[in-house]
Amino acid sequence: MMRKAAFIALMGMALIAAAPAVAQQPASAGPGAPLMRQMPDPYAGKKKLLVIADVQSGFHHDSINHAMAVVERLGRESGAYVSFLRTDSQLVTKQPLVGRGARYTGRPINAHNLDYFDAIFFLGSGEGTLSAQQKADLLAFVHEDGKGFVAAHAATIAYFDWPEYGEMIGGVMDGEWPIEPTALIIADPKFPGAANFPVTFADQYPYLKAPYARGKVHTIIRLNPARLKPEQRAKRPDGDVPVVWAKSYGKGRVFSSSFGHRDEVWDDPAVQKLYLEGIKWALGLTHADVTPDHP
Repeated sequence: MMRKAAFIALMGMALIAAAPAVAQQPASAGPGAPLMRQMPDPYAGKKKLLVIADVQSGFHHDSINHAMAVVERLGRESGAYVSFLRTDSQLVTKQPLVGRGARYTGRPINAHNLDYFDAIFFLGSGEGTLSAQQKADLLAFVHEDGKGFVAAHAATIAYFDWPEYGEMIGGVMDGEWPIEPTALIIADPKFPGAANFPVTFADQYPYLKAPYARGKVHTIIRLNPARLKPEQRAKRPDGDVPVVWAKSYGKGRVFSSSFGHRDEVWDDPAVQKLYLEGIKWALGLTHADVTPDHP
């Protein structure tokens, strides 16, 4: 028995010696003291996509639940990126993120700021919850850092009181038409994912107002002006209704798509392909000529 106990004790000491060192909180440290050890990043070397569906101040599209799931799955299946899904805008910042409250105040909380991500997939609507500093950080994320921004479906009805946001994505919504099969023109079949998109597709399509103007974005898919109804043409007499476009913003890349009002739209293989390729382009994984349209 004594030999067995000694053997167990020696084995225990060997296991302790072989285990990686973990920094411990000093006995005097209170619950608000900073943690002394950071966990390794499980996504090191991978492109990271921050998916945001903050609709606290805007229209609550039911489809955003399914949309976030589809975007996450597309990244995993393709291996192109990993997604971080959020229904708030807390991570839209370049400032340090620490906890709040009696237990976590001042402590790291395993949260990442914008410096960690390569692009944002935005599904929000309304005026949003961003502070002035967060707005500045978001613009810098794209314009100065050269990161990507994907503006999905309702993104053109977000931040009406923030002109710089409209300039970044290329325009804001002036109105929309009912969901029905609508004729499309593939304006740039060379853009990844666009060539085989159907030329008739049922969804809810918005028409844009300033800061949108022809010549400021690169149109990928637009409505067919020859097939617009008179009441539709009256809203946009020039017949210029882009529904998918891309543009540069400073050093960064912006991809915008109106598709996605209903769940079934996100299940369409052509829509999934277009969004996947748009995300990859925004992440800098692929190249496309996004020279602005001729005015």
